[in-house]
Amino acid sequence: MSNREQRLAWRMTGGVKTLRHELPTTLGVIAALGALVALLSGDSFTLNILATAFLFAGLATAWNIIGGLGGQFSLGHSVFFAIGAFTVANLYLKLQISPWFALLPAAALSAILSVVFSWPVFRLRGPFFAIATMALTEVLLSLALYFDRFTGGSRGLSIPFRLGFQNMIFRDRLSYALLMLGFLALCLLVMAAVTRSRLGYALQAVRDNEDAALASGIDVLRTKLTGMAISAALTGMGGVLYMMYVRVADPPTLFSLFDIGVKMALIALIGGIGTIYGPLLGALLIVPLESYLRAELGGTVPGANLIVLGFILMLTALFLRRGIIGALRSLVLKLAGFRR
Repeated sequence: MSNREQRLAWRMTGGVKTLRHELPTTLGVIAALGALVALLSGDSFTLNILATAFLFAGLATAWNIIGGLGGQFSLGHSVFFAIGAFTVANLYLKLQISPWFALLPAAALSAILSVVFSWPVFRLRGPFFAIATMALTEVLLSLALYFDRFTGGSRGLSIPFRLGFQNMIFRDRLSYALLMLGFLALCLLVMAAVTRSRLGYALQAVRDNEDAALASGIDVLRTKLTGMAISAALTGMGGVLYMMYVRVADPPTLFSLFDIGVKMALIALIGGIGTIYGPLLGALLIVPLESYLRAELGGTVPGANLIVLGFILMLTALFLRRGIIGALRSLVLKLAGFRR
């Protein structure tokens, strides 16, 4: 398509970006991340941090669909993360089903349960919705500890170390980094597709003014439930990959409010909530910083790494309210205005 045809198509769509406009940038970002993995292929320590960063970037991107685009500040996504982890553990240990085939059941179960859980909760708004999702996490944590036949109770579940592609267990960190990059690529593509779709614009309308969206003919509840289902499905798939990566997990870890639920939201907030690439940028900054602070300060003063990280997050919330992506955009606009 020539430049003239592209401009004509742009005017025909009313100047609204579509997936066709966003896809080259998304594929370019994924290719750049792949090149970074190839560049660091000989450094197992850095690849381990990079794999974790990719995983949480994907999880934060999944959260961003409902939390950023839809404005529903959920703190209960650790529930769907745990559902994915326990689904693959039970299918693999009891039925000997490959983790690759457990991805779709975990995603489907997470999506279905997200609709069941969210249908009554979506009647709440603002901080009341966030509090309700926190309460839901605690309730399901208690249930997970009680039904130890499926979750292992307080002991948790462990996956035996059986090397093989079919078991999703690898000896080298490069394979795990590529696996997490694949998950991140899927999340970015879904996020780009949703953002530039009718659903994405409906979610943003609900976020900006729910009453106005309802008055304009948008089915608000259906829009929220659809966004939550997509977000939960991707989060459940992330739980599968996490379980096969660490191979040992228990309910308190998987349902952790700070380490999982809040962390997804914070990464998206720091990078740029509601943007496609903000969660990726936030994860690439926060995950390595967290590992460095834990190594340097965690052994000297207990909890010092969390204090420093919390202080950094507080400064970010005060001075970068639209995240790093928002700050960069404002800077570019100011520079452009200055040049004019």
